[in-house]
Amino acid sequence: MKKIVILISGRGSNMAALIEASRTGQLGAAEIVAVLANRPDARGLKIAADAGIATEVVDHRAYPDRVTFDAALAQVIEAHAPDLVVLAGFMRILTPAFVERFSGRMLNIHPSLLPAFPGVNTHAQALAAGVRIHGCTVHFVTPELDHGPVVIQAAIPVFDDDDESTLAERVLAQEHVIYAQAVRCFVEERLVIEGMQVRLVGSLQADDGLQASSHLHAPQLGSRAGSGV
Repeated sequence: MKKIVILISGRGSNMAALIEASRTGQLGAAEIVAVLANRPDARGLKIAADAGIATEVVDHRAYPDRVTFDAALAQVIEAHAPDLVVLAGFMRILTPAFVERFSGRMLNIHPSLLPAFPGVNTHAQALAAGVRIHGCTVHFVTPELDHGPVVIQAAIPVFDDDDESTLAERVLAQEHVIYAQAVRCFVEERLVIEGMQVRLVGSLQADDGLQASSHLHAPQLGSRAGSGV
């Protein structure tokens, strides 16, 4: 049984989706053993506690700098002996030492088709750039922000009448789908990092949503019917 620790900073939407996926067996032989937050008012903490998952706050404001905070956070994480650390809306830039400590076993999800639109305000960036396809990416975390090896991406069309809100809503729906898929593949030891690429190995299941060649989830790309609206 693989142990998972989830880090959050706010409402924990992706965390809640992963908790539900775990409850229904979609994560495979895995258990979410703890949810940690860097803010005591993170709404996701109550969701996790209500699901019977251990929670803890490591408030970044209690530490003089990023290095000491990351060291304290790493200690709390290690106490749970996780096989995988999952960032689910964890709004902190992590130090290289922290990233290296969990190298190869820390995933993040980003609301764009990386390497396009790293950082914040991704939906506004996509609209300003006039792209016709947008989406989200699950990737392994590396010291360079939003730059790690890609595990899976979900693509959605951008419609002429889209704004940041409508785009964000449709992208978030796909985040909830592909994060669970990526975690399951990690749990089943089917992800092999080769440089900046992730190779999917082993037999594919019909409900994976992963294609061995593209790692792309594109629900009826180009139609509103498949875009969650």
